[in-house]
Amino acid sequence: MEDTQPKAVTQEHILVPSPAPSPAPSPAPSPAPSPLLDVIAVPTSNNVEIQVVLRRCSSPNVMEETTYFIPRNPVVDAGTNTDPPVVCCPLLRRFCPCPPKGLLASLITKVFLAAVLFGVVWSITEDDCLPGGNLFGITILFICAVIGGKVVALIRLPKLPPFPPLLGMLLMGFTLRNIPVIKEGVYIDFKWSAALRNIALAVILARAGLGLDPMALRKLKSVCVRVACGPCILEACTTALISHFLMDLPWVWAFILGFVLGAVSPAVVVPSMLLLQKDGYGVEQGIPTLLMAAGSFDDVLAITGFTTCLGMAFATGSTWFNLLRGVLEVAGGTVVGLLLGFLIQYFPSVDQKHLVIKRSFLVLGLSVFAVFGSGVAGFPGSGGLCTLVLAFLAGLGWGSEKARVEEVVGWAWDVFQPLLFGLIGAEIRISELEGLTVGLGIATLVIALLVRVLFTFVCVLCAGFNMREKVFIALAWMPKATVQAAIGSTALDMARTKGDVQLQKYSMEVLTVAVLSILITAPIGALIIGLAGPLLLQKPKNSACGSKAEDDNESPVTYESTL
Repeated sequence: MEDTQPKAVTQEHILVPSPAPSPAPSPAPSPAPSPLLDVIAVPTSNNVEIQVVLRRCSSPNVMEETTYFIPRNPVVDAGTNTDPPVVCCPLLRRFCPCPPKGLLASLITKVFLAAVLFGVVWSITEDDCLPGGNLFGITILFICAVIGGKVVALIRLPKLPPFPPLLGMLLMGFTLRNIPVIKEGVYIDFKWSAALRNIALAVILARAGLGLDPMALRKLKSVCVRVACGPCILEACTTALISHFLMDLPWVWAFILGFVLGAVSPAVVVPSMLLLQKDGYGVEQGIPTLLMAAGSFDDVLAITGFTTCLGMAFATGSTWFNLLRGVLEVAGGTVVGLLLGFLIQYFPSVDQKHLVIKRSFLVLGLSVFAVFGSGVAGFPGSGGLCTLVLAFLAGLGWGSEKARVEEVVGWAWDVFQPLLFGLIGAEIRISELEGLTVGLGIATLVIALLVRVLFTFVCVLCAGFNMREKVFIALAWMPKATVQAAIGSTALDMARTKGDVQLQKYSMEVLTVAVLSILITAPIGALIIGLAGPLLLQKPKNSACGSKAEDDNESPVTYESTL
Protein backbone atom coordinates (compact mmCIF):
# COMPACT_ATOMS: atom_id res chain seq x y z
CA MET A 1 0.00 0.00 0.00
CA GLU A 2 2.04 2.93 -1.26
CA ASP A 3 0.96 6.33 -2.46
CA THR A 4 2.99 8.56 -4.72
CA GLN A 5 1.26 11.82 -3.70
CA PRO A 6 2.98 12.83 -0.49
CA LYS A 7 0.58 15.61 0.54
CA ALA A 8 -2.60 13.47 0.53
CA VAL A 9 -3.48 11.70 3.82
CA THR A 10 -5.79 8.72 3.33
CA GLN A 11 -7.15 5.96 5.47
CA GLU A 12 -7.97 2.36 4.72
CA HIS A 13 -10.13 0.34 7.12
CA ILE A 14 -9.69 -3.41 7.09
CA LEU A 15 -11.40 -5.80 9.45
CA VAL A 16 -8.95 -8.43 10.58
CA PRO A 17 -10.04 -11.38 12.75
CA SER A 18 -8.26 -11.36 16.05
CA PRO A 19 -6.47 -14.56 16.92
CA ALA A 20 -8.17 -16.71 19.55
CA PRO A 21 -6.62 -16.22 22.96
CA SER A 22 -4.73 -19.21 24.32
CA PRO A 23 -5.61 -20.45 27.76
CA ALA A 24 -3.36 -18.97 30.38
CA PRO A 25 -3.44 -18.41 34.09
CA SER A 26 -5.33 -15.32 35.11
CA PRO A 27 -2.90 -12.41 35.19
CA ALA A 28 -2.64 -9.85 37.89
CA PRO A 29 -5.14 -7.01 37.68
CA SER A 30 -4.05 -4.33 35.21
CA PRO A 31 -5.41 -1.00 34.01
CA ALA A 32 -8.09 -0.90 31.37
CA PRO A 33 -6.67 -1.50 27.93
CA SER A 34 -6.28 1.47 25.65
CA PRO A 35 -8.14 1.39 22.34
CA LEU A 36 -4.83 2.13 20.57
CA LEU A 37 -3.00 -1.18 20.51
CA ASP A 38 -0.02 -0.58 18.23
CA VAL A 39 1.52 1.88 15.78
CA ILE A 40 3.84 0.56 13.06
CA ALA A 41 5.90 3.05 10.99
CA VAL A 42 6.99 1.74 7.58
CA PRO A 43 9.47 3.98 5.65
CA THR A 44 9.02 4.09 1.90
CA SER A 45 10.43 5.98 -1.07
CA ASN A 46 9.18 9.29 -2.48
CA ASN A 47 9.42 10.94 0.95
CA VAL A 48 6.23 9.19 2.26
CA GLU A 49 5.89 7.47 5.64
CA ILE A 50 3.20 4.81 6.18
CA GLN A 51 1.80 4.30 9.67
CA VAL A 52 -0.38 1.25 10.37
CA VAL A 53 -2.62 1.74 13.45
CA LEU A 54 -4.40 -1.24 15.06
CA ARG A 55 -7.56 -0.55 17.10
CA ARG A 56 -10.11 -2.76 18.80
CA CYS A 57 -13.44 -3.09 17.12
CA SER A 58 -16.78 -3.32 18.83
CA SER A 59 -17.14 -6.89 17.60
CA PRO A 60 -15.27 -9.52 19.61
CA ASN A 61 -12.17 -11.14 18.13
CA VAL A 62 -12.04 -8.41 15.44
CA MET A 63 -9.46 -5.67 15.14
CA GLU A 64 -9.59 -2.56 12.98
CA GLU A 65 -6.48 -1.64 10.96
CA THR A 66 -6.10 1.95 9.76
CA THR A 67 -3.29 3.00 7.44
CA TYR A 68 -2.16 6.64 7.33
CA PHE A 69 0.02 8.01 4.54
CA ILE A 70 2.01 10.82 6.12
CA PRO A 71 4.22 12.89 3.81
CA ARG A 72 7.77 13.69 4.88
CA ASN A 73 9.89 16.61 3.68
CA PRO A 74 13.58 15.97 4.44
CA VAL A 75 14.75 19.15 2.73
CA VAL A 76 12.97 21.52 5.11
CA ASP A 77 15.39 24.09 6.44
CA ALA A 78 16.11 23.21 10.03
CA GLY A 79 16.90 26.82 10.91
CA THR A 80 13.87 28.54 9.43
CA ASN A 81 11.51 25.53 9.38
CA THR A 82 10.30 26.60 5.94
CA ASP A 83 9.25 24.52 2.96
CA PRO A 84 11.61 24.24 -0.04
CA PRO A 85 10.94 26.47 -3.06
CA VAL A 86 8.48 25.12 -5.57
CA VAL A 87 10.22 23.87 -8.71
CA CYS A 88 8.11 24.65 -11.73
CA CYS A 89 10.18 22.61 -14.19
CA PRO A 90 12.40 19.90 -12.67
CA LEU A 91 13.84 18.96 -16.08
CA LEU A 92 14.97 22.53 -16.76
CA ARG A 93 16.47 22.79 -13.30
CA ARG A 94 18.33 19.53 -13.87
CA PHE A 95 20.13 20.74 -17.01
CA CYS A 96 20.37 24.43 -16.03
CA PRO A 97 20.93 24.49 -12.26
CA CYS A 98 20.92 27.74 -10.38
CA PRO A 99 23.63 28.75 -9.71
CA PRO A 100 25.14 27.13 -12.85
CA LYS A 101 27.61 24.29 -12.51
CA GLY A 102 29.67 22.06 -14.75
CA LEU A 103 29.98 22.84 -18.47
CA LEU A 104 27.58 25.80 -18.38
CA ALA A 105 29.50 27.43 -15.54
CA SER A 106 32.81 26.81 -17.33
CA LEU A 107 31.47 28.42 -20.52
CA ILE A 108 30.14 31.46 -18.67
CA THR A 109 33.46 31.83 -16.83
CA LYS A 110 35.49 31.74 -20.05
CA VAL A 111 33.23 34.30 -21.72
CA PHE A 112 33.47 36.53 -18.69
CA LEU A 113 37.28 36.24 -18.58
CA ALA A 114 37.49 37.05 -22.30
CA ALA A 115 35.25 40.09 -21.82
CA VAL A 116 37.37 41.37 -18.94
CA LEU A 117 40.57 40.83 -20.91
CA PHE A 118 39.13 42.65 -23.91
CA GLY A 119 38.07 45.52 -21.69
CA VAL A 120 41.54 45.85 -20.18
CA VAL A 121 43.29 45.70 -23.56
CA TRP A 122 40.82 48.12 -25.14
CA SER A 123 41.31 50.62 -22.35
CA ILE A 124 45.07 50.54 -23.03
CA THR A 125 45.32 50.23 -26.82
CA GLU A 126 41.94 51.66 -27.87
CA ASP A 127 41.62 51.34 -31.68
CA ASP A 128 44.30 48.66 -32.02
CA CYS A 129 42.00 45.97 -30.62
CA LEU A 130 38.99 47.03 -32.71
CA PRO A 131 38.27 45.66 -36.22
CA GLY A 132 41.11 46.67 -38.51
CA GLY A 133 43.72 46.71 -35.74
CA ASN A 134 46.64 44.34 -35.27
CA LEU A 135 45.52 42.93 -31.94
CA PHE A 136 42.02 42.30 -33.23
CA GLY A 137 43.34 40.52 -36.32
CA ILE A 138 45.75 38.35 -34.34
CA THR A 139 43.05 37.43 -31.81
CA ILE A 140 40.50 36.49 -34.48
CA LEU A 141 43.12 34.49 -36.37
CA PHE A 142 44.16 32.64 -33.22
CA ILE A 143 40.58 31.77 -32.24
CA CYS A 144 39.67 30.64 -35.76
CA ALA A 145 42.86 28.57 -36.03
CA VAL A 146 42.13 26.83 -32.74
CA ILE A 147 38.56 26.08 -33.83
CA GLY A 148 39.78 24.80 -37.21
CA GLY A 149 42.30 22.51 -35.52
CA LYS A 150 39.64 21.12 -33.17
CA VAL A 151 37.23 20.45 -36.02
CA VAL A 152 39.84 18.62 -38.11
CA ALA A 153 40.92 16.59 -35.07
CA LEU A 154 37.32 15.39 -34.66
CA ILE A 155 37.41 13.79 -38.12
CA ARG A 156 38.19 10.18 -37.31
CA LEU A 157 38.02 7.19 -39.57
CA PRO A 158 37.83 3.65 -38.19
CA LYS A 159 41.25 2.11 -37.40
CA LEU A 160 43.07 5.23 -38.63
CA PRO A 161 44.99 7.92 -36.76
CA PRO A 162 43.28 11.31 -36.51
CA PHE A 163 44.07 13.96 -39.08
CA PRO A 164 46.68 16.46 -37.88
CA PRO A 165 44.99 19.60 -36.43
CA LEU A 166 47.52 21.81 -38.22
CA LEU A 167 45.57 21.29 -41.47
CA GLY A 168 42.55 23.03 -39.99
CA MET A 169 44.73 25.87 -38.68
CA LEU A 170 46.33 26.35 -42.07
CA LEU A 171 43.02 26.32 -43.92
CA MET A 172 41.43 28.80 -41.50
CA GLY A 173 44.26 31.29 -42.06
CA PHE A 174 43.95 30.82 -45.81
CA THR A 175 40.18 31.34 -45.63
CA LEU A 176 40.40 34.52 -43.55
CA ARG A 177 42.88 36.03 -45.99
CA ASN A 178 40.94 35.29 -49.17
CA ILE A 179 37.33 36.18 -48.22
CA PRO A 180 36.82 39.79 -49.42
CA VAL A 181 34.60 40.98 -46.55
CA ILE A 182 36.58 39.37 -43.74
CA LYS A 183 40.11 40.23 -44.88
CA GLU A 184 39.38 43.95 -44.50
CA GLY A 185 38.57 43.58 -40.80
CA VAL A 186 41.22 40.95 -40.02
CA TYR A 187 44.36 42.95 -40.70
CA ILE A 188 47.78 41.91 -39.42
CA ASP A 189 50.88 43.98 -40.08
CA PHE A 190 53.66 41.98 -41.75
CA LYS A 191 56.13 42.97 -39.01
CA TRP A 192 53.84 41.54 -36.33
CA SER A 193 53.33 38.43 -38.42
CA ALA A 194 57.06 37.95 -38.95
CA ALA A 195 57.79 38.45 -35.25
CA LEU A 196 55.20 35.87 -34.16
CA ARG A 197 56.42 33.33 -36.72
CA ASN A 198 60.02 33.79 -35.58
CA ILE A 199 58.98 33.24 -31.96
CA ALA A 200 57.21 30.05 -33.06
CA LEU A 201 60.39 29.03 -34.93
CA ALA A 202 62.43 29.53 -31.75
CA VAL A 203 59.99 27.34 -29.79
CA ILE A 204 60.20 24.62 -32.46
CA LEU A 205 63.98 24.68 -32.41
CA ALA A 206 64.03 24.48 -28.61
CA ARG A 207 61.68 21.48 -28.70
CA ALA A 208 63.79 19.80 -31.37
CA GLY A 209 66.98 20.30 -29.35
CA LEU A 210 65.42 18.99 -26.15
CA GLY A 211 63.88 16.07 -28.04
CA LEU A 212 67.20 14.70 -29.29
CA ASP A 213 67.79 11.37 -27.53
CA PRO A 214 71.44 10.30 -27.40
CA MET A 215 70.47 6.94 -25.87
CA ALA A 216 68.24 6.11 -28.83
CA LEU A 217 71.01 7.14 -31.20
CA ARG A 218 73.48 4.81 -29.50
CA LYS A 219 71.01 1.91 -29.52
CA LEU A 220 69.94 2.36 -33.14
CA LYS A 221 73.49 3.11 -34.27
CA SER A 222 74.16 3.75 -37.94
CA VAL A 223 70.65 3.05 -39.25
CA CYS A 224 69.34 6.14 -37.44
CA VAL A 225 72.07 8.29 -38.97
CA ARG A 226 71.39 6.91 -42.45
CA VAL A 227 67.63 7.44 -42.22
CA ALA A 228 68.03 10.94 -40.75
CA CYS A 229 70.72 12.28 -43.08
CA GLY A 230 70.52 10.38 -46.37
CA PRO A 231 66.94 11.08 -47.51
CA CYS A 232 67.06 14.70 -46.32
CA ILE A 233 70.24 15.56 -48.21
CA LEU A 234 69.24 13.70 -51.36
CA GLU A 235 65.75 15.25 -51.43
CA ALA A 236 67.25 18.73 -50.93
CA CYS A 237 69.66 18.20 -53.82
CA THR A 238 66.94 16.72 -56.06
CA THR A 239 64.59 19.63 -55.31
CA ALA A 240 67.36 22.14 -55.99
CA LEU A 241 68.20 20.54 -59.32
CA ILE A 242 64.59 20.32 -60.53
CA SER A 243 63.50 23.76 -59.28
CA HIS A 244 66.54 25.40 -60.88
CA PHE A 245 65.56 24.16 -64.33
CA LEU A 246 61.77 24.03 -64.00
CA MET A 247 61.07 27.12 -61.88
CA ASP A 248 64.12 29.20 -62.93
CA LEU A 249 65.30 29.67 -59.35
CA PRO A 250 68.94 30.63 -58.73
CA TRP A 251 71.05 27.88 -57.25
CA VAL A 252 71.09 29.39 -53.77
CA TRP A 253 67.31 29.80 -53.73
CA ALA A 254 66.90 26.33 -55.21
CA PHE A 255 68.83 24.86 -52.28
CA ILE A 256 66.79 26.99 -49.87
CA LEU A 257 63.66 25.36 -51.29
CA GLY A 258 65.37 21.97 -51.15
CA PHE A 259 66.18 22.19 -47.44
CA VAL A 260 62.70 23.55 -46.70
CA LEU A 261 61.18 20.44 -48.30
CA GLY A 262 63.87 18.08 -46.98
CA ALA A 263 62.61 17.99 -43.39
CA VAL A 264 60.06 15.46 -42.17
CA SER A 265 57.32 16.59 -39.78
CA PRO A 266 57.30 15.20 -36.22
CA ALA A 267 53.80 16.66 -35.81
CA VAL A 268 52.50 14.00 -38.23
CA VAL A 269 54.93 11.11 -37.76
CA VAL A 270 55.12 11.01 -33.95
CA PRO A 271 51.36 10.79 -33.11
CA SER A 272 50.80 8.18 -35.81
CA MET A 273 53.74 6.08 -34.66
CA LEU A 274 52.65 6.30 -31.03
CA LEU A 275 49.28 4.78 -31.98
CA LEU A 276 51.02 1.90 -33.75
CA GLN A 277 53.41 1.44 -30.83
CA LYS A 278 50.45 1.30 -28.44
CA ASP A 279 49.05 -1.65 -30.40
CA GLY A 280 52.47 -3.31 -30.56
CA TYR A 281 53.14 -2.95 -34.29
CA GLY A 282 56.86 -2.93 -35.05
CA VAL A 283 57.86 -2.63 -31.37
CA GLU A 284 60.18 -5.64 -31.36
CA GLN A 285 62.01 -4.32 -34.43
CA GLY A 286 62.23 -0.79 -32.97
CA ILE A 287 60.54 0.88 -35.95
CA PRO A 288 58.50 3.47 -33.99
CA THR A 289 61.55 4.45 -31.97
CA LEU A 290 63.71 4.61 -35.10
CA LEU A 291 61.38 7.00 -36.92
CA MET A 292 60.69 9.22 -33.90
CA ALA A 293 64.37 9.52 -33.01
CA ALA A 294 65.54 10.05 -36.58
CA GLY A 295 62.90 12.73 -37.10
CA SER A 296 64.62 15.12 -34.72
CA PHE A 297 68.03 14.67 -36.39
CA ASP A 298 66.42 15.06 -39.80
CA ASP A 299 64.93 18.42 -38.77
CA VAL A 300 68.23 19.61 -37.32
CA LEU A 301 70.06 18.84 -40.55
CA ALA A 302 67.42 20.53 -42.72
CA ILE A 303 67.32 23.67 -40.56
CA THR A 304 71.11 23.88 -40.53
CA GLY A 305 71.30 23.65 -44.31
CA PHE A 306 68.48 26.16 -44.69
CA THR A 307 70.04 28.78 -42.43
CA THR A 308 73.41 28.40 -44.16
CA CYS A 309 71.90 28.92 -47.62
CA LEU A 310 69.73 31.75 -46.34
CA GLY A 311 72.75 33.65 -45.10
CA MET A 312 74.42 33.21 -48.46
CA ALA A 313 71.31 34.35 -50.37
CA PHE A 314 71.09 37.71 -48.57
CA ALA A 315 74.83 38.34 -48.32
CA THR A 316 76.65 40.73 -50.63
CA GLY A 317 80.02 40.06 -52.21
CA SER A 318 81.66 37.31 -54.17
CA THR A 319 80.43 33.74 -54.22
CA TRP A 320 83.50 32.39 -52.37
CA PHE A 321 83.10 35.02 -49.69
CA ASN A 322 79.44 34.10 -49.23
CA LEU A 323 80.33 30.41 -49.02
CA LEU A 324 82.97 31.16 -46.39
CA ARG A 325 80.47 33.34 -44.58
CA GLY A 326 78.01 30.46 -44.42
CA VAL A 327 80.63 28.16 -42.91
CA LEU A 328 81.54 30.84 -40.35
CA GLU A 329 77.88 31.27 -39.41
CA VAL A 330 77.57 27.54 -38.75
CA ALA A 331 80.76 27.48 -36.67
CA GLY A 332 79.80 30.64 -34.77
CA GLY A 333 76.30 29.40 -33.99
CA THR A 334 77.71 26.09 -32.75
CA VAL A 335 80.27 27.75 -30.46
CA VAL A 336 77.79 30.19 -28.95
CA GLY A 337 75.29 27.37 -28.47
CA LEU A 338 77.89 25.29 -26.64
CA LEU A 339 78.73 28.14 -24.29
CA LEU A 340 75.11 28.94 -23.50
CA GLY A 341 74.25 25.25 -23.13
CA PHE A 342 77.01 24.70 -20.56
CA LEU A 343 75.93 27.86 -18.75
CA ILE A 344 72.29 26.85 -18.23
CA GLN A 345 73.33 23.34 -17.24
CA TYR A 346 74.55 24.71 -13.92
CA PHE A 347 72.64 27.96 -13.55
CA PRO A 348 70.17 27.91 -11.93
CA SER A 349 71.61 25.42 -9.47
CA VAL A 350 69.63 22.41 -8.32
CA ASP A 351 69.12 23.81 -4.80
CA GLN A 352 67.08 26.79 -5.98
CA LYS A 353 63.30 27.07 -5.79
CA HIS A 354 61.09 26.94 -8.89
CA LEU A 355 63.88 25.22 -10.79
CA VAL A 356 61.73 24.04 -13.71
CA ILE A 357 60.23 27.47 -14.32
CA LYS A 358 63.65 29.14 -14.32
CA ARG A 359 65.15 26.57 -16.67
CA SER A 360 62.18 26.78 -19.04
CA PHE A 361 62.38 30.56 -19.08
CA LEU A 362 66.09 30.49 -19.87
CA VAL A 363 65.69 27.95 -22.68
CA LEU A 364 62.82 29.84 -24.32
CA GLY A 365 64.33 33.26 -23.69
CA LEU A 366 67.75 32.36 -25.08
CA SER A 367 66.13 30.64 -28.06
CA VAL A 368 64.11 33.71 -28.98
CA PHE A 369 67.14 35.94 -28.37
CA ALA A 370 69.33 33.76 -30.61
CA VAL A 371 66.82 33.83 -33.48
CA PHE A 372 66.21 37.58 -33.32
CA GLY A 373 69.72 38.58 -32.22
CA SER A 374 71.43 36.76 -35.06
CA GLY A 375 69.36 38.74 -37.55
CA VAL A 376 70.21 42.02 -35.85
CA ALA A 377 73.92 41.10 -35.82
CA GLY A 378 73.86 40.35 -39.55
CA PHE A 379 74.32 36.57 -39.20
CA PRO A 380 70.80 35.17 -39.66
CA GLY A 381 72.02 31.65 -40.37
CA SER A 382 73.61 31.17 -36.94
CA GLY A 383 70.56 31.72 -34.71
CA GLY A 384 68.76 28.47 -35.48
CA LEU A 385 71.81 26.28 -35.02
CA CYS A 386 72.70 28.09 -31.79
CA THR A 387 69.22 27.33 -30.41
CA LEU A 388 69.45 23.65 -31.32
CA VAL A 389 72.87 23.21 -29.73
CA LEU A 390 72.09 25.03 -26.48
CA ALA A 391 68.78 23.17 -25.98
CA PHE A 392 70.38 19.78 -26.68
CA LEU A 393 73.34 20.42 -24.40
CA ALA A 394 71.15 21.74 -21.59
CA GLY A 395 68.87 18.71 -21.77
CA LEU A 396 71.88 16.42 -21.77
CA GLY A 397 73.08 17.93 -18.50
CA TRP A 398 69.67 17.93 -16.81
CA GLY A 399 69.11 14.21 -17.31
CA SER A 400 65.67 13.00 -16.24
CA GLU A 401 64.64 16.53 -15.19
CA LYS A 402 64.60 17.47 -18.87
CA ALA A 403 61.11 15.99 -19.26
CA ARG A 404 59.56 18.65 -17.02
CA VAL A 405 61.18 21.44 -19.03
CA GLU A 406 59.97 19.80 -22.25
CA GLU A 407 56.44 19.89 -20.84
CA VAL A 408 56.61 23.64 -20.24
CA VAL A 409 58.07 24.23 -23.71
CA GLY A 410 55.24 22.07 -25.07
CA TRP A 411 52.73 24.45 -23.44
CA ALA A 412 54.37 27.35 -25.24
CA TRP A 413 54.13 25.44 -28.50
CA ASP A 414 50.40 24.86 -27.90
CA VAL A 415 49.97 28.65 -27.90
CA PHE A 416 52.15 29.45 -30.90
CA GLN A 417 51.18 26.50 -33.11
CA PRO A 418 47.77 27.99 -34.10
CA LEU A 419 49.42 31.35 -34.69
CA LEU A 420 52.17 29.86 -36.85
CA PHE A 421 49.96 27.81 -39.16
CA GLY A 422 47.25 30.44 -39.25
CA LEU A 423 49.74 33.14 -40.25
CA ILE A 424 51.33 30.86 -42.85
CA GLY A 425 47.94 30.21 -44.40
CA ALA A 426 47.17 33.92 -44.35
CA GLU A 427 50.29 34.65 -46.42
CA ILE A 428 48.84 32.82 -49.43
CA ARG A 429 46.64 35.04 -51.60
CA ILE A 430 44.71 33.48 -54.44
CA SER A 431 44.86 36.70 -56.45
CA GLU A 432 48.68 36.61 -56.43
CA LEU A 433 49.10 32.92 -57.24
CA GLU A 434 50.21 31.90 -60.70
CA GLY A 435 48.92 28.66 -62.13
CA LEU A 436 52.27 27.87 -63.72
CA THR A 437 54.10 28.31 -60.40
CA VAL A 438 51.65 26.04 -58.61
CA GLY A 439 51.87 23.35 -61.31
CA LEU A 440 55.67 23.40 -61.45
CA GLY A 441 55.86 23.42 -57.66
CA ILE A 442 53.64 20.33 -57.41
CA ALA A 443 55.72 18.58 -60.10
CA THR A 444 58.92 19.40 -58.21
CA LEU A 445 57.42 18.15 -54.98
CA VAL A 446 56.21 14.85 -56.46
CA ILE A 447 59.55 14.05 -58.10
CA ALA A 448 61.46 14.89 -54.91
CA LEU A 449 59.13 12.68 -52.84
CA LEU A 450 59.63 9.73 -55.17
CA VAL A 451 63.41 10.08 -54.89
CA ARG A 452 63.14 10.37 -51.11
CA VAL A 453 60.99 7.23 -50.76
CA LEU A 454 63.31 5.18 -52.96
CA PHE A 455 66.46 6.33 -51.19
CA THR A 456 64.92 5.72 -47.76
CA PHE A 457 64.27 2.14 -48.86
CA VAL A 458 67.92 1.85 -49.87
CA CYS A 459 69.09 3.24 -46.50
CA VAL A 460 67.36 0.46 -44.53
CA LEU A 461 68.39 -2.44 -46.78
CA CYS A 462 71.08 -3.68 -44.40
CA ALA A 463 69.31 -2.80 -41.15
CA GLY A 464 67.84 -6.24 -40.43
CA PHE A 465 64.25 -5.46 -41.43
CA ASN A 466 62.14 -7.63 -43.70
CA MET A 467 60.71 -6.40 -47.01
CA ARG A 468 57.38 -5.22 -45.60
CA GLU A 469 59.05 -3.24 -42.84
CA LYS A 470 61.39 -1.57 -45.31
CA VAL A 471 58.45 -0.50 -47.47
CA PHE A 472 56.64 0.91 -44.44
CA ILE A 473 59.66 2.95 -43.29
CA ALA A 474 60.10 4.37 -46.78
CA LEU A 475 56.41 5.39 -47.03
CA ALA A 476 56.19 6.79 -43.50
CA TRP A 477 59.24 9.01 -44.03
CA MET A 478 57.62 11.68 -46.21
CA PRO A 479 55.00 13.83 -44.31
CA LYS A 480 55.84 17.53 -44.07
CA ALA A 481 54.27 20.24 -41.93
CA THR A 482 55.94 21.86 -38.93
CA VAL A 483 59.39 22.75 -40.22
CA GLN A 484 58.00 23.89 -43.56
CA ALA A 485 55.63 26.28 -41.78
CA ALA A 486 58.37 27.55 -39.48
CA ILE A 487 61.13 28.26 -41.99
CA GLY A 488 59.12 28.57 -45.21
CA SER A 489 58.27 32.22 -44.56
CA THR A 490 61.61 33.28 -43.07
CA ALA A 491 63.06 34.17 -46.46
CA LEU A 492 59.95 36.20 -47.31
CA ASP A 493 60.27 38.22 -44.11
CA MET A 494 63.93 39.01 -44.84
CA ALA A 495 63.12 39.92 -48.45
CA ARG A 496 60.42 42.33 -47.32
CA THR A 497 62.87 43.92 -44.91
CA LYS A 498 65.38 44.37 -47.73
CA GLY A 499 62.69 45.79 -50.04
CA ASP A 500 63.98 43.83 -53.03
CA VAL A 501 61.13 42.90 -55.39
CA GLN A 502 63.03 40.06 -57.08
CA LEU A 503 63.97 38.46 -53.76
CA GLN A 504 60.34 38.73 -52.65
CA LYS A 505 59.30 36.86 -55.80
CA TYR A 506 61.75 34.03 -55.12
CA SER A 507 60.78 33.80 -51.47
CA MET A 508 57.07 33.78 -52.34
CA GLU A 509 57.62 30.82 -54.65
CA VAL A 510 59.44 29.01 -51.84
CA LEU A 511 56.56 29.70 -49.46
CA THR A 512 53.96 28.57 -52.01
CA VAL A 513 55.65 25.22 -52.55
CA ALA A 514 56.10 24.81 -48.78
CA VAL A 515 52.36 25.31 -48.19
CA LEU A 516 51.52 22.90 -51.01
CA SER A 517 53.80 20.30 -49.44
CA ILE A 518 51.90 20.62 -46.14
CA LEU A 519 48.47 20.35 -47.75
CA ILE A 520 49.47 17.32 -49.85
CA THR A 521 51.79 15.25 -47.67
CA ALA A 522 50.39 15.78 -44.15
CA PRO A 523 46.98 14.11 -44.62
CA ILE A 524 48.31 11.53 -47.10
CA GLY A 525 51.20 10.66 -44.81
CA ALA A 526 48.90 10.21 -41.79
CA LEU A 527 46.59 7.94 -43.81
CA ILE A 528 49.48 5.89 -45.20
CA ILE A 529 50.94 5.31 -41.74
CA GLY A 530 47.55 4.37 -40.30
CA LEU A 531 46.62 2.02 -43.15
CA ALA A 532 50.00 0.46 -43.92
CA GLY A 533 51.10 -0.03 -40.30
CA PRO A 534 48.76 -2.93 -39.41
CA LEU A 535 49.32 -4.49 -42.85
CA LEU A 536 53.11 -4.30 -43.07
CA LEU A 537 54.31 -4.40 -39.46
CA GLN A 538 54.33 -7.33 -37.07
CA LYS A 539 52.95 -7.48 -33.57
CA PRO A 540 55.32 -8.76 -30.87
CA LYS A 541 55.44 -12.52 -30.53
CA ASN A 542 55.66 -12.11 -26.76
CA SER A 543 52.79 -9.89 -25.59
CA ALA A 544 54.78 -8.79 -22.56
CA CYS A 545 57.34 -7.19 -24.82
CA GLY A 546 55.02 -4.50 -26.11
CA SER A 547 53.59 -3.70 -22.69
CA LYS A 548 57.02 -3.52 -21.13
CA ALA A 549 58.29 -1.16 -23.78
CA GLU A 550 55.22 0.98 -23.34
CA ASP A 551 55.36 1.04 -19.54
CA ASP A 552 59.05 1.65 -19.17
CA ASN A 553 59.29 4.11 -22.09
CA GLU A 554 62.53 2.48 -23.10
CA SER A 555 63.82 2.33 -26.65
CA PRO A 556 63.66 -1.27 -27.90
CA VAL A 557 66.78 -2.76 -29.41
CA THR A 558 66.79 -3.37 -33.15
CA TYR A 559 68.32 -6.27 -35.02
CA GLU A 560 71.20 -4.08 -36.09
CA SER A 561 72.09 -2.95 -32.57
CA THR A 562 72.14 -6.54 -31.35
CA LEU A 563 74.56 -7.44 -34.14
